[in-house]
Amino acid sequence: MRVVIQRVNHAAVRIDGQVVGQIKQGLLLLVGLAEGDGLDQVVKAADKIAKMRIFEDEQGKTNLGIKDVGGEILSVSQFTLLADTKKGNRPSFVHAMRPPKSKDLWEDFNQELVKQGLHVEKGEFGADMKVELENDGPFTIVLDL
Repeated sequence: MRVVIQRVNHAAVRIDGQVVGQIKQGLLLLVGLAEGDGLDQVVKAADKIAKMRIFEDEQGKTNLGIKDVGGEILSVSQFTLLADTKKGNRPSFVHAMRPPKSKDLWEDFNQELVKQGLHVEKGEFGADMKVELENDGPFTIVLDL
């Protein structure tokens, strides 16, 4: 499992010009699931993200978590995060989990974030999405489990 975590001032996902998910301050999560991933990984990732201290306090130190700042989550499934680029010029996605299992596990991940007390907006699994964001910092972390 790989999650790209971007601290944002705002973010939105559009499909055919229509907003399907939108947040103000919070985290944009690009979520890639690999073959062999399971509930253990998504529970651990959700717990880590909910507790990650990556927002600034009044002294400018990254001591605050998403709940401390009243932030929201925008979760987007993105199998391309599992691209293997070691050989040739065309990425291989053989390590990415296939639907429908990947969709179900992504939904489980989102539910685990909700169980952590977070407001979660989502993109649409498998859709051609346009993701808009204003990265705050920029502050981007890659979480591999």
